[in-house]
Amino acid sequence: MRCLIVDDSAGFRSAATRLLGGGGVEVVGAAADGEQALKMCDEMRPDVVLLDVMLGAESGFDVAEQLHRSAHRPLVILTSTYSEQDLVEVIAASPALGFVSKYALSVDAIRELLASCPRP
Repeated sequence: MRCLIVDDSAGFRSAATRLLGGGGVEVVGAAADGEQALKMCDEMRPDVVLLDVMLGAESGFDVAEQLHRSAHRPLVILTSTYSEQDLVEVIAASPALGFVSKYALSVDAIRELLASCPRP
C-alpha cells in the first residue's frame, strides 16, 4: 500500500511516517496543505491519502472533495484528534472512505477500514 500523509503538523507527519512505514506501508510523501497534496497525488499516485480534517485555515473536507475529483482519485482516510462522533455527519457527507482517530492510528486500523469499505 502506497500512502500520502497530509497534515499541517510536521510532528504528526513525521510520527505517522515512522509508524506506518514501520508497519510495511510505503509512505510516498507528506504534504502540509491541500495544494501540496494535490500536486503530490498527481506525481506519486498513492493508493491511500491519510488526510487531517483541519489543515490550519484549510478544510480537509474540501481537500477530500478535490482529491475525489482529481484524475487519480486516491482513497481518502480522514484523521483528527477530534472524536469521530463529533464529525460523523461531515465524514458521512464527504467522499472519504472513512475516519481513523490520530490516537488510534495504526497500520491495522487502516487495513481494517480498507477491508470494510471496498472501492467502488
